Amino acid sequence: MKDLKNKKLALFFTVGISLETWQKIGNLDREIRPYNLLAKDFEKVYFITYRGKEELEFKKVLTGNIEILPKKFPFLPSLVYAFLIPLIYQKELKEVDVYKTNQITASPPAVLAKWFYKKKLVVRCGYEWLKFSEKRNKPLWKIKLIYLTEKIAYKSADEIILTSKEDKEFVEKRFKIPSSKIEVIPNYIDVDLFKPLDIPKEKNRIIFIGRLEEQKNLFNLIEAITNLPAKLVLVGSGSLKEKLKKFSKEKKANVEFKKNIANEKLPEELNKSEIFILPSLYEGCPKTLLEAMACGLSCIGTNVEGIKEILKHKENGYLCKTDVNSIKKAISEVLNDKALQQEISQNAKQTILENFNLEKVIKKELDVYKEIIT
Repeated sequence: MKDLKNKKLALFFTVGISLETWQKIGNLDREIRPYNLLAKDFEKVYFITYRGKEELEFKKVLTGNIEILPKKFPFLPSLVYAFLIPLIYQKELKEVDVYKTNQITASPPAVLAKWFYKKKLVVRCGYEWLKFSEKRNKPLWKIKLIYLTEKIAYKSADEIILTSKEDKEFVEKRFKIPSSKIEVIPNYIDVDLFKPLDIPKEKNRIIFIGRLEEQKNLFNLIEAITNLPAKLVLVGSGSLKEKLKKFSKEKKANVEFKKNIANEKLPEELNKSEIFILPSLYEGCPKTLLEAMACGLSCIGTNVEGIKEILKHKENGYLCKTDVNSIKKAISEVLNDKALQQEISQNAKQTILENFNLEKVIKKELDVYKEIIT
């Protein structure tokens, strides 16, 4: 495999997303960390984003050879601008060796650039868009549009990166993509940031971090902790926040709601808790679960796609069903069994070190680039 020191990589951001977006939702540090590492192996890395020249202010947090290509015509709708990117940044894209999408929704300009300039294309999906959309019962016209977008992206890609084996099986079956073209590279964890901290835990404190949406099954979680000697902390935002607040009051459940917390501050919030819980109806490769495991929390998750691939019941976590009684039973058992908590905690940390360590994940991704560059 060839060295990448004289190669250039272009990262296409999701349509409409910018470094400022990442900063606003508290994920800037988490999102740029892998690229600051990847850039060390490339001559240059371009970030193609959807905000004007103000975006250049983020240069100070990026490795020296990462160059930001901001939105040149801020007045254009992002979707229109996306299709013009291959022409607007023609000079830079002609020099690039590999294009990469940050998500499948970043693929239209990346695919066009590949067709125009005959470069290599890596399509990464943090979650499988079509699968999630079908589970959310999106309108048929939207499902068909998503299917077409993904089909074009997958067929055009030289390599596809998915974060779970279940997503790989889905893509192979639905889009007839050969297994050899798909690499499973999970989400990463920076174990120097997410680790057990020497701070006191609040007794019986349970934490959830994520979007406050239907997928996360939070009404059942709130009902499950009703009458339990536990405090539930919900960290995040979403369309169901006010309804969840009202529901928790009606149930007289001990629930505290917190806004989004910057990624670099999450380890402290996690370490205050005894248990992390993810009661979702389905998942991809949930970063918050991995971060909680790295911090040594006893993690409870539902036995569904994306979670059961990570958690092994009573080994490195605790699996339950999605209904209220099953969630309640899981919380009670883990809270009352300190020996189980300790075993789960130790195994969870080891799972992260062996399989989700940032440096190991980056090495896998670099191997993909080396493999496709001939």
